Parts: sequence; structure tokens; C-alpha cells
Amino acid sequence: MSDGETSQPQQEGAERPAPETQSSPSSSPAPPQSPPFSRSISTAPMPRQDTLSRYPVNLGVEVPDRVARWRPVVQWVLTFPLFIILYFVSVVAIICALIGWFVALFTGRLPDGLGNFIAGYYRYAWRIYSYVYFLRTTYPPFAPALGHHDPGGDPAWFEVRSGEGLNRLAVLFRIILVIPQYIVVSFLNIVLQIVVLVALVAVIITGRWPDSLRDFVIGASRWTLRVNAWFLLLADPYPPFSLA
Repeated sequence: MSDGETSQPQQEGAERPAPETQSSPSSSPAPPQSPPFSRSISTAPMPRQDTLSRYPVNLGVEVPDRVARWRPVVQWVLTFPLFIILYFVSVVAIICALIGWFVALFTGRLPDGLGNFIAGYYRYAWRIYSYVYFLRTTYPPFAPALGHHDPGGDPAWFEVRSGEGLNRLAVLFRIILVIPQYIVVSFLNIVLQIVVLVALVAVIITGRWPDSLRDFVIGASRWTLRVNAWFLLLADPYPPFSLA
């Protein structure tokens, strides 16, 4: 072979790597991947069952983003029929608690039937007061929803963890043990009414609940209802001195 013929395969062999480097996946940069924490954090409220891990009695309400400016002035007037019903329900709830007090002294448990009614009474009260405080726009139902567990279908919810035993000694001296809580709750409710009045002005002007005022109203209501529910034997652990 001549020199020209031997040099031609060498030139062809030298040209072969060029297309390989173009088609190699390592030569092209990998597409950028979003970091695992780049997604926006959800601001949705915590599920109801998750909040029950702190204390056997808990409550909350789904507050709308905007509130009509007339509602803070009018809604409390519309609840007069509901408060009449609530009064009669409260009488029956107190009777149930008295019967349950004697039963719990001997058995260490509150009968489920009595507990269901007492829990329904506090759930009904919370639904009404959350409407009075213009935390919701849906009018509460006239019939109380009985049972430890909230059936849902309402912006305001009230949950009680059922099936827990009661300390008989704490049941016996409940009226004494509750005194420190009632002293604190009395002052807390004075502040609560002032905060609601401030929020009333804020909602009339802006059409929105200020976050800090809303959280305080819900927290103070939670504290108050926990103390009342504990006093009527719905829970055994002593209520915490906390808004959470």
C-alpha cells in the first residue's frame, strides 16, 4: 500500500471520538433539581385528631378569611333563641354531672351516656359562642350534637377523648381543686371580652380578624371550656394553665 492509503484509516479513526463526545450524557449538564425543602409550607390548620394528643378535651373553629362588616354588630342578637335552648340543655347537663359524680366515686368512670350528653352540651355552647364572637358565619344548628367525638359538618368543633378512667380522690375534692382555675379563668374572661370588643372594631374597619386577637379568643375559650369540662368529669388530668 502507498503512504496515502495507510494515512486515510488513521484520519477516519481520529474523527470517530468527536460524535461520541457530543452524544455522551456526561458532557451535557444535568437538569437542575429543586431542593427537598423548596416547596411552600402549607398553612392549613392541624387536623383535629392530631390536636387531641395534648389534652383529652380540645376545640377549634375554622375562621373565614373575610368577615362581612355587619356581622360583629348583628350576629350576637341572632343567638337569643339558641341561648334559650342552651339554658335547658345546661340544666340537664348539670343533673347528668351530679349523677355521674356519685357513680364515679364508686366505679372510677363516668358512664358513657352521661358523658355523651355533657360533651354535647359543651359542644353546643362552643358553637353558639363562636358565632357570637363572629369567628364563623354559619348559623349554629338548633339541636346539640351529642357524643364525645365531634360529628363534623360545622366550622366549630369540640372533641373529648373517651374511655379514660377518673381518679376517685380527685372526683371527691373536685370542687376544691377547681378553685385556682376558676380564679384565673375569671380574669381571663374579662380580658377576653375586651379583646372581642377590640376585634369588633378591627373587623368593622378591615373585614378581617387580626391573627393575634383571633388566636387569643380561641385560646381563652379553649382554656375556659377545658376547666368546665374537667369539673363536670369529662377528663381526668388537671387542666393546664395554657391557651394552647
